[in-house]
Amino acid sequence: MAMATPSVTLGIDLGTTSVKAAVVEAGPGHPSGFVVLASCVRATRAEAAAPSAATAPQAREQDVSRIIQALNECLAALPQQALRKVCGIGVSGQMHGVMFWKTGQGCEWTEGGAAHVFQPRAVSQLVTWQDGRCSSEFLASLPQPESHLSVATGFGCATIFWLLKNSPEFLKSYDAAGTIHDYVVAMLCGLPRPLMSDQNAASWGYFNTQSQTWNVEILRASGFPVHLLPDVAQPASVAGRTSQAWFEIPKGTQVGVALGDLQASVYSCMAQRTDAVLNMSTSVQLVAAMPSGFQPAQTPDPAAPVAYFPYFDRTYLAVAASLNGGNVLATFVHMLVQWMADLGLEIEESTVYSRVIQAAAQQRDTCLTITPTVLGERHLPDQLASVTRISSSDLSLGHVTRALCRGIVQNLHSMLPFQQLKEWGVERVVGSGSALSRNEVLKQEVQRAFPFPVSFGQDVDAAVGAALVMFQRNLKQKEP
Repeated sequence: MAMATPSVTLGIDLGTTSVKAAVVEAGPGHPSGFVVLASCVRATRAEAAAPSAATAPQAREQDVSRIIQALNECLAALPQQALRKVCGIGVSGQMHGVMFWKTGQGCEWTEGGAAHVFQPRAVSQLVTWQDGRCSSEFLASLPQPESHLSVATGFGCATIFWLLKNSPEFLKSYDAAGTIHDYVVAMLCGLPRPLMSDQNAASWGYFNTQSQTWNVEILRASGFPVHLLPDVAQPASVAGRTSQAWFEIPKGTQVGVALGDLQASVYSCMAQRTDAVLNMSTSVQLVAAMPSGFQPAQTPDPAAPVAYFPYFDRTYLAVAASLNGGNVLATFVHMLVQWMADLGLEIEESTVYSRVIQAAAQQRDTCLTITPTVLGERHLPDQLASVTRISSSDLSLGHVTRALCRGIVQNLHSMLPFQQLKEWGVERVVGSGSALSRNEVLKQEVQRAFPFPVSFGQDVDAAVGAALVMFQRNLKQKEP
């Protein structure tokens, strides 16, 4: 009797600094039930030098063409024979951000060497979650959402409100909007309208997770262009099928509605509900699963450091989401490189990064204290970083880097005390994300701080999680 073809799914994660892809196959007898056949990571280098819409000193935008170029490079680097077997595609990416495109003109399919690829066409730049153009005063002027989540700068709806006020002509150029991963799903499937999971909708603000609807009346009363709001679907549902062959992936392959990168990472890491997940990449999230049936209070609290994000099957995750993670270390390294350039010394950032980690690894402890909130926090937007307990004996590179890594972890602890995790029944912490996978000192500080056993996942956890969501969906469909 012939064996059934193993279920193979592709997962894609469109991150802030890199694009990741993973091919996952059913692995009978494997403890987790699956194996990662191949994975790939490509840096996007997509930061835009200047904002596209209007002058905004705190603007943070990315070039969509560079992100898609990194995606194409990832797909080209994966084994083509594995891609031919793909029967489902899961996509995740950076939450909160927003980009715009013209319906029917968002991309152009071309033959890219041996592969069929799409290139962005009538699209805006991506305004990322790191965008700071919405001041506290501007946010206070916006209508109160009918949602358990408050609205912060970098959230899609807040950005659209800002553009409506400061650059209304820009908005008139487009008739579709979504996150970067919603865009990729729409282009792969040729969707006439963007489709968004409730995970991404909640991350934009002005979305009620209980009724699963946008706050249309509240938004419309403020002149918000509600026609730009995507349709909303449940995570793990199918958005459509590929309208073209893509690399070696057959035309007609199922594509899942795009997921939040946080939820995708948690899905790949949280083996038990008693696990907490610490995802540390450009930013940091500490996540615990809330019990089934839990409903957050329906009034947003902007000062609360813990928010409740929709997960799967109408459940929620408790999330302490810090804006200060790997980006703080990157800022520190960039500062050192700039200082050395001012002194007439040229050195690569990658070299400096490896040297500072090496120095901190040799310096096992320090009395120096760094509060690393150079970007503030959503619940404390005006809080900046500080350095205290400075003594002449603690000024080496090792001391400063050790204190900085410790500060990132301690800042998270101040947002979600680890004692609270114990009360929620957490028994283990699983660490994931690129900042942890590349930094042994951060791993040491995580192990030092948490009163639980700690294990570490992979750099491609979100891509694997996105693949697994489709993998599990296909598995359920095959069950009699």
